[in-house]
Amino acid sequence: MKKIARSMGIAALILTGFAVVGTGLVAVTYSGTKNIIAEAQRTALEASLNQLVPADRYDNRVTEDRIEAVAPEWLGTDQPVTIYRARKNGQPVALFATPTAPDGYSGPIQLLIGVYADGTLAGVRVLAHKETPGLGDGIEARRSPWILAFTGKSLTDPPQEQWKVKRDGGAFDQLTGATITPRAVVKAVRRFLEYVQKHQEQLFAPAAGVK
Repeated sequence: MKKIARSMGIAALILTGFAVVGTGLVAVTYSGTKNIIAEAQRTALEASLNQLVPADRYDNRVTEDRIEAVAPEWLGTDQPVTIYRARKNGQPVALFATPTAPDGYSGPIQLLIGVYADGTLAGVRVLAHKETPGLGDGIEARRSPWILAFTGKSLTDPPQEQWKVKRDGGAFDQLTGATITPRAVVKAVRRFLEYVQKHQEQLFAPAAGVK
């Protein structure tokens, strides 16, 4: 019995040793890769933003110059939305944010919107949606050029009352066989422009610790 107990004790110590070593290896691996993963994510985000505003238009680290905003009426969600700010020589250049069009045909549509400091749109892209393939998915840049029509627009071009699809008496085309989806996107973009116009001073204010 003593031999059995001793053998079991040795086995338990060995297993404990393996567990400790395994845990240590996981911790070391995580510590060594988390910065790499974070940098890769940051690079991917910057690449997406640069599709709207070329990198030579600003000189700050946009992913570090950011604020969180909660404004369901304008941003389409009651969750915090991160707003990134681009600057050059300390002066405001553009804002980027990911507001939501909550009233898409098949559910919420998440957008990426860039707005220059003068209130004109740098561009709009769709990040996520559940719209009908072959119809509502025409809002994706890879499916059709429809979303590119927002570039250069503002609340005065077209006039604010014209920020609707043509079927509703507005200036924006709808997609063939789909009206609800583009209607939701146009509304969301207009609401974000209104938000930026109303809060521009606060949105472009330097963040604490950010130069």
